Amino acid sequence: MRKKARQSKENYLLGGKTIPWYMLGLSNASDMFDISGTMWLVALCMVYGLKSIWIPWLWPVFNQVFNAVYLSKWLRRSNATTGAEWLASRFGSTGPGTKSSHAIIVVFAIIGCLGFMAYGFIGLGKFIEIFVPWQLVQPYVPVTVPPQFVGHVYGIIFTLFAVFYTVIGGMHSIVLGDVIKYVVMVIGCIGIGIIAMQHLEHNPLPVPGGWKDPFFGWNLELDWQAILPAADKKIAEDGFSVFGLFFMMMLFKGVLNSMAGFAPNYDMQKTLSAKNPVEAAKMAGFVSVVLFPVRYLMVMGIAVLGLIYFKSLPLSDGAGNVDFERVLPGVINHFVPAGLLGIVLTALLGAFMGTFSGTLNAAQAYIVNDIYLKYINPAPATKKLAHVNYLAGLLVVATGILIGFFARDVNSMLQWIVSGLWGGYTAANILKWYWWRFNAKGFYYGMAAGICGALIMSRLFTGVEYLYWFPVLFLISLAGCLIGTYSAPPTEMPVLVKFYCSVRPWGWWGPVKEQARKEDPSFRPNGEFKRDMFNVGIGTIAQTCLTILPMYLVLGMNMELLATLVLLLVLGFILKKTWWDKLEN
Repeated sequence: MRKKARQSKENYLLGGKTIPWYMLGLSNASDMFDISGTMWLVALCMVYGLKSIWIPWLWPVFNQVFNAVYLSKWLRRSNATTGAEWLASRFGSTGPGTKSSHAIIVVFAIIGCLGFMAYGFIGLGKFIEIFVPWQLVQPYVPVTVPPQFVGHVYGIIFTLFAVFYTVIGGMHSIVLGDVIKYVVMVIGCIGIGIIAMQHLEHNPLPVPGGWKDPFFGWNLELDWQAILPAADKKIAEDGFSVFGLFFMMMLFKGVLNSMAGFAPNYDMQKTLSAKNPVEAAKMAGFVSVVLFPVRYLMVMGIAVLGLIYFKSLPLSDGAGNVDFERVLPGVINHFVPAGLLGIVLTALLGAFMGTFSGTLNAAQAYIVNDIYLKYINPAPATKKLAHVNYLAGLLVVATGILIGFFARDVNSMLQWIVSGLWGGYTAANILKWYWWRFNAKGFYYGMAAGICGALIMSRLFTGVEYLYWFPVLFLISLAGCLIGTYSAPPTEMPVLVKFYCSVRPWGWWGPVKEQARKEDPSFRPNGEFKRDMFNVGIGTIAQTCLTILPMYLVLGMNMELLATLVLLLVLGFILKKTWWDKLEN
């Protein structure tokens, strides 16, 4: 892998664009199956039951459907190496705001990657603490580590393993490692699902009314007081009691985030690594198929065991409070037998390394491609470029770990990333796809306003408050977009025509469309908007079915399982006809 990676920049960062779509899809699914996210999902599943399937729409998880239906094709047609390089195809390389727009997306990408690395770092440390108690390690360590930093020490140790193969082998080694990890994960998830079903046969599940119902009204109406008061406290802290309002805000934000397209992270890099636009679309669709059933088999299995044996699990955070994020490692440590325990631990540590390595690769791509090669040394020798890649990787890792020391917990880091930082990203990245008049200066002003707003909000709000303030952040960013756009002339028409004819987006492209037809009367504009929106709706329902199917299986809800399976087959048939068969290069 090291020999392949050193052949060229494209080989190192994108695997030479030779990796098959199903390998990239498995790799992407493996990267999304991270320890921190799984700990968070288990905590949600325990407290909110089947209603927890909606809460990950905060990311939003259904952005994979938008990507599969049309955005992956559009992105891959650009033939860029990074999101910053993509901007040159949209706005040109000269003109008002082009340098600033390039700089702002690089800054955003690096901040986002560092945030995700810190997020994974926190979860990993918390996970390892359960299996390797610090009191056993402390006598062999020459310094005293305060209890609140024990997880960080473990995080540093295990992070170093991920660094070496990522930095040395690039995208080739990341994908190969991720595919191997995915196979191990499947074995571990199936084993945990079976164990949970066996325990459920002989033990009642202590849950309140409505816990097994995925549907909801305006209020959550889950009363844990007589069963598990700590769960009521968590619901109050999360701020999800008025679930109808929460869902509406989450859907509003989620649709806008999804339409904005890829954040500059490992998901974008895997899409740009695909052989062609069709394979990029197939990869994005494949991710949901291979990720959700397997992951939620584990999530529900651990949640069931956690509920049955809650009183015997070590869930205290040290201050007398119940930390539901400790349920995942606690259940694995107590109820998974030797052998399978080794497989599950390997799978989860591999999941961390997959997420970490993919994010590290994305950050390296921006530092090397969009800073070093663009501004410092445009034509380095191959050996020197390899050394720059190594140095950039080490710098990113050290900074991500440092940020991890200042984050409170997994949920706070997650909320800041998805509701704060990405909230500032949304407006500018919607307009760049769908509106011809939007220019580089508008992109810069919109992104700058959004990022500054997100950073200020991070000092003022916590948790779900980010979500409720999202419209304000969006409007601030939108105002920046419009002010910047109309303070400068439109992007040069030749640049717009080239972009429009190669990427072929739909949206408000009237003047560019007319110019393209003048230059080439045979040109056919994209008329697939209605079909794409239909497929997005069908795909989102299908993705939700893939999520809840393994949960019904573990709980033994056979009628609901059968109905969901039938619905999923019908939706799959429709998507075969309206999406898969219609894919074009």
